[in-house]
Amino acid sequence: MTPGRRLVISVCRRECGIVVIPVERGGRRRRLDASAILKHLDALVTERGLAEHVEVREACAGGCRFLGPNVSVSIYPPRRPGEREDHIAVAWKTYVGSLKTLECLARIIDDSL
Repeated sequence: MTPGRRLVISVCRRECGIVVIPVERGGRRRRLDASAILKHLDALVTERGLAEHVEVREACAGGCRFLGPNVSVSIYPPRRPGEREDHIAVAWKTYVGSLKTLECLARIIDDSL
């Protein structure tokens, strides 16, 4: 699979809170704080062979006043052969105070690619 987009997923470790959702569709529900979300998103990217298209990092995700964990996704055009990477987002999504409504953590990647 060659995604038509590049993603930068930001998770803020400073925001307290825990969500209880499965990591993958059909999986068992887990208690996830920001550190666990970073770890599991990184693992999903590696398992799916998406490291060239998806970067997961610790950074401000917005929503500092809301109980986290909070995640934001910046969506960029695909890298074209021979061209430098474009750093101007063409879209974005935020999961501020809403992670608990997701079917699973993997939806953050699935819905954005």
